[in-house]
Amino acid sequence: MKTTPRADVLAGLTTAFALVPECIAFALVAQLNPLMGLYGAFIICTLTALLGGRPGMISGAAGSMAVVIVALVVQHGVQYLLATVLLGGLLMIAFGALRLGKLVRMVPHPVMLGFVNGLAIVIALAQLAHFKEGGHWLHGTSLWLMLGLVALTMATVHLLPRLTRSVPPALVAILGVGLLTNLLGLPTRTLGDMAHIAGGLPSLALPEVPWTLQTLRIIAPYAVLMALVGLLETLLTLNLTDEITQSRGRTNRECMALGVANVASGLAGGMGGCAMIGQTMINLESGGRGRLSGVVAGVMILLFVLFLSPLIEHIPLAALVGVMFVVAQQTFSWGSLRVFNKVPRSDVLVIVAVTVITVFTDLATAVLLGVVIAALNFAWQHARDLYADQHVQPDGSKLYLVHGTLFFASAKPFLGLFDAAGDPLQVTLDCRHLSFVDYSAIEALTTLRDRYAKAGKHLRVVHLSERCKQLLRRAGHHHTA
Repeated sequence: MKTTPRADVLAGLTTAFALVPECIAFALVAQLNPLMGLYGAFIICTLTALLGGRPGMISGAAGSMAVVIVALVVQHGVQYLLATVLLGGLLMIAFGALRLGKLVRMVPHPVMLGFVNGLAIVIALAQLAHFKEGGHWLHGTSLWLMLGLVALTMATVHLLPRLTRSVPPALVAILGVGLLTNLLGLPTRTLGDMAHIAGGLPSLALPEVPWTLQTLRIIAPYAVLMALVGLLETLLTLNLTDEITQSRGRTNRECMALGVANVASGLAGGMGGCAMIGQTMINLESGGRGRLSGVVAGVMILLFVLFLSPLIEHIPLAALVGVMFVVAQQTFSWGSLRVFNKVPRSDVLVIVAVTVITVFTDLATAVLLGVVIAALNFAWQHARDLYADQHVQPDGSKLYLVHGTLFFASAKPFLGLFDAAGDPLQVTLDCRHLSFVDYSAIEALTTLRDRYAKAGKHLRVVHLSERCKQLLRRAGHHHTA
């Protein structure tokens, strides 16, 4: 994977500009001081870039995490949130240490398509809030100016690569539109209208909560949910980054790095966070492939807070909105729309379901439901694929050659393949093409034997695989070979 320091530095700078408004917005959603979002972004982005298993991926104070902890902040306050971030980080470390990152392989491709499509829509919809002021939609000159600057930003991002690829188009668009609005004195909303981001260095301290079982009971459910959501979004974004860069990240290392980053954020007074697909796409599109891009993005956020806030607060929101609209357009898997008539309806259902659920609820719910739907469809299809060839042998006995997989969903169809009452006295079940998967398969075989025994007939089972024999032995059954 080719990477150059210059490309990483420019990509990191571009990504930092895109991180700031998102982190401020997510902090406000969680009813927190915007600086908590920025401190969290600085710590999580920098540490995951240095320690993580996926160079080029950007993590920060993510919206999916903010939504999870709103109720906790309202009911118990900021210190309980910091304790939750701390515990959530420890759970992430444990997840990685137990090498559970490989579970992401269980996520089917249609679920991945639904995930990226849903997040693309969420990213685009989140930008609409910037078209409101004081709770009301912009209108008249303000609206047209906002739309014009957004369109100019998007056009710059799309057209600049045709002229030169030496600088990231998103960076040129943000700085160019920023200079234009300030030189012409255009009355448009800026980053400073969202919040003032000037501040000092974050300080390390344990959350000021009573360290009792009662506190654990309060924060544990939120910490578990935060860890699950964060890990899920991170691992899915890692998969997507692997596809884009044609390389392979290390899932367990990324989980542990994310956990360490969240622990550090909780101790430093920052929000929890995870991978951010929008900012990751900006980084990758801007040429960021190495760890340096993430480090630069994180450190730049701290520099914005410490020294550059007067300049950064003058960046027009329209420029950042335009960049995020391009990100949403590039994130959406348009190819998934073209395959609707070419793939099974069940896969189309999964893509649509995960997309819709991601938009209207949250990522964790969408992906889990998508995996359940895909798993049920897989079970249904495998249950339907079970069949048997029947042969009457020269000695008058009957041979059943069964093909397929025997498990909970196919146990009943399996039993329906046999005619215990009408078969001859000697029956052979040939299992060379039959796989036994679970306890339901063992019970189905036992039930079949009992049926033939009650009918006064003998069932002989042959060509069991070693795995099937092992399953039967564990269950206390003897096979007949």
